Amino acid sequence: MNDPLFDRLRPIGFNPAIAQRVAALGVDGVPMRVTEVQRESVLLHDGIDEHFARPLPGLLRVLAVERLSLATGDWVVARRDPHGAWWVHVRVEPLTSLARRHDDGTRQALVSNVDTALLLMGLDGDFSPRRIERYLALVQAAGVGPAVVLTKRDLVADADAAYERLRERLPRAVALHAVDARNPAVRDELRPYLDAGQTVVLLGSSGAGKSTLTNTLLGAAVQAAGGVRADDGRGRHTTRARTLLPIAGGACLIDTPGLRGLRLDLDQAAIDASFGDIAQAAAGCRFRDCTHGDEPGCVVRELIAPDRLKNYRKLQREARRDALTFLERREQRALWKARSRAAQARMKAKRGP
Repeated sequence: MNDPLFDRLRPIGFNPAIAQRVAALGVDGVPMRVTEVQRESVLLHDGIDEHFARPLPGLLRVLAVERLSLATGDWVVARRDPHGAWWVHVRVEPLTSLARRHDDGTRQALVSNVDTALLLMGLDGDFSPRRIERYLALVQAAGVGPAVVLTKRDLVADADAAYERLRERLPRAVALHAVDARNPAVRDELRPYLDAGQTVVLLGSSGAGKSTLTNTLLGAAVQAAGGVRADDGRGRHTTRARTLLPIAGGACLIDTPGLRGLRLDLDQAAIDASFGDIAQAAAGCRFRDCTHGDEPGCVVRELIAPDRLKNYRKLQREARRDALTFLERREQRALWKARSRAAQARMKAKRGP
């Protein structure tokens, strides 16, 4: 595609699919990418410079009705007003979107239009296969390619053993890397995910090394990197916002704050797709409706690690809870309260007057 606008925007992730969606809108203005979302404004990149802009009130109303919000990585169409201020007029429907649910069932957009998610986990006290499985379910359901990156390989004596344990547990199609995030050689190892026009997001808990890896891939100390607690390897929230950063070579990198909680926005089909080994093993169970609990002859319990199966069941419970309507949620809360009162009454009766 020999187009000056396309060539200018390609280093920040512009591609033919996005170009087609922008053209279909038929809206006058400049296509720009959201590099950071702030409380009342966004930071936009036009391929050359960054600009502060505010969403039009009409756009905010439309997004609110659809229960959407602008996210880092979004493409928008913006225009200047007569005073020179930039305003966001339209949000371009994203190709991919990562979101999580809050406890009240509402969704929070994390990032948009990403091609690959690098799922970071430290080999120190941060090591948690169950957490990585949740991240995998999140990105695979959104159609984003995952790769797991184990950091702090240089700090842990049994790094190879931990790598092998996780390799046995994860699907073979998921790439797994163990690296020292400070070593410049990591750029070559992760280069396949950083082709021109590609957007990569780093996801992981605080202290996993996201900002350190970001600085190494950029070749400059752009993001602040903090230490971790010695007792559990948990880090401080040094990254406060999701920030899109262009990399030399034409790729984009989105660094994200550590997620304190990751409640997934998934249905049963998405969970089964992420835990394909369980679905495949279930075909050999004696009972068609086997719950893989106490049923005799359950093949799943024989083939699947107990911790992975426990994680699968937990995600199933969350998906069922998220599928409840408002009235069903209210009825469920009332039932729990009634059971709690009954239990308290029984305890009081046992204690006597």
